[in-house]
Amino acid sequence: MTTPSDDAAKPVPVRVVLPADPLLGHPEQEVVARLWRRRQTATGWLYLVGLPSYRDLEDGGVEAAEYRVWVRAPEHVRPVDGVDYDQVPTEPLPPPPPKSSVREVLGERRPSGWVLAKAREGRGPARGVLHAPDCEEAPHDSPLLDVQRALDAAENPGTRLCTLCGCAQELTPMLRGFDSIDSSDAGPGL
Repeated sequence: MTTPSDDAAKPVPVRVVLPADPLLGHPEQEVVARLWRRRQTATGWLYLVGLPSYRDLEDGGVEAAEYRVWVRAPEHVRPVDGVDYDQVPTEPLPPPPPKSSVREVLGERRPSGWVLAKAREGRGPARGVLHAPDCEEAPHDSPLLDVQRALDAAENPGTRLCTLCGCAQELTPMLRGFDSIDSSDAGPGL
């Protein structure tokens, strides 16, 4: 709890909606409180309001006080007619961090791991295709494989590596060694 002298800002009146209590039969109520500050968050606005309260004194007496709490706006606050809220200290949502130049050039990273799409079961060795998790051909209900499990699956003669999503380009050097990359695998200009 705080007293009005605890803050140098000058509060303005605002209506605060108190919740209903159906067990006690109390309907929703509004009380006039003091608005100290506003803060924008990713999920909406919060208002720091001072609700009238009482405080016990050491000598057994009671004095008026203020209980400050953050409440959601507009769900729990209403304006008071004729009050100017332009002077209330306001903290806007901070701007998002700037994208790095590397991220701007390369784009967002794809999810880590690989996904094994199993082919129809039949005779012969197990068959399947390894994909990046965001590949259009990847099954959405398969678990993500870490690099070791993906390499183990790739060593199976019945497993292919998808060339659409880059799985083949990422895993082939780890399977066969980096010396196995020739100019046709390396891309244009190399």
